[in-house]
Amino acid sequence: MIISLTQPYSNEKLQAQQALYSVIDPELLVNVIDLGLIYEITFGEEDTIVVTMTLTTSFCPMGEAITNNVRTTLEQTFPGKKVEINLTFDPPWSFERITEEGKALLGA
Repeated sequence: MIISLTQPYSNEKLQAQQALYSVIDPELLVNVIDLGLIYEITFGEEDTIVVTMTLTTSFCPMGEAITNNVRTTLEQTFPGKKVEINLTFDPPWSFERITEEGKALLGA
């Protein structure tokens, strides 16, 4: 996920991204940002944050836990905001989405 500092809400997006480093995939033990699971964070209406994200597979056994942790983390970071999760598999997740930091954590 690339955040341009000229985008609207760039400070909030950076704050959200920083908070999501604490959301760990319980199977891979890497955070959702470094795994490349977060495609986009949108601050639209005053009280809504929309997260477009994926999982490593469409049948990920920890999918519900991961999406719930993303929601909870952002609700705690932005009290009073409603968080919507748009789960998508288009484009599908692939190993190439993992950051260099994530690859190092995986020993790759």
